[in-house]
Amino acid sequence: MAESIASLVSDAAGQVVKTNYVVIYAPQVRNRKRFPEGVVTVYESEAAALAAAKPEAGYHAAIASGPSRSSEGFRLFYLVRWLN
Repeated sequence: MAESIASLVSDAAGQVVKTNYVVIYAPQVRNRKRFPEGVVTVYESEAAALAAAKPEAGYHAAIASGPSRSSEGFRLFYLVRWLN
């Protein structure tokens, strides 16, 4: 018989996308709305993200949703808003 769809999807792929406090490395392009997970670091709180941010070096605190798999197969974070 046919398998259920739940048995075909791994647990890692089935995670719900969350909104997190993050620091994004974006040295020149702060008008982008999505960022690859390689330039995003997730923090537990807004205060922790703000403390880790170094805007002069291109590290900006933000709230972002993700990671989410794009149609190209990349894992992306989507900017909600900048904190600094």
